[in-house]
Amino acid sequence: MTTTTSAKPRISLERRNVTSALVANRGNDLLAIAGIGSPCWDLAASGDHPMNFYLNGAMGSAAAIGLGLALAQPKKRTLVITGDGELLMSLGILATIGVAAPKNLTIVVLDNEVYLETGAQPTHTGRGVDLAAVARACTIQNAETVYTQAELDAALPKIRAADGPVFTVVKILPDKAKLVIPPLEATYTKHRMREALTGKP
Repeated sequence: MTTTTSAKPRISLERRNVTSALVANRGNDLLAIAGIGSPCWDLAASGDHPMNFYLNGAMGSAAAIGLGLALAQPKKRTLVITGDGELLMSLGILATIGVAAPKNLTIVVLDNEVYLETGAQPTHTGRGVDLAAVARACTIQNAETVYTQAELDAALPKIRAADGPVFTVVKILPDKAKLVIPPLEATYTKHRMREALTGKP
């Protein structure tokens, strides 16, 4: 985990590379929830999958949906991939996750410190708000911030398999990647995931 120093660490990670690493070799046991905006495009760029659920609205709901899925499907890993702006809209969910303590839930925040989809206005994380510290204050003890490829490589085993809840902030460059649009009809993605989970249409 990167410790806080007077000198801010250099950000060098690219969002698509990070997302690809998160879902590499996923098999059929990983449920992936993408927060509104760029995380949806990132997850789709890494390969559409019936166990993906893309939020095309309801900003601030990704972690809550992930919590519900993790509790409903305790034998499967649930991964929430969201952004700093999206999570900042619903910080209270971290307290609920901390109390519920689902062992199969991981939340990864792709933190570029801006609202990329609306013009790259700065978010609070670029002004000192520490989301990992907030998570730890909400009793999510396995919470950290990573800046470098080496730190990400060290965090991936925990993200994929450690007893949760796991909360990882990954600092990424504020670059806008090529748009890759996944299925965004919520009813379709809901039924697709349900059928993949249950084997029933």
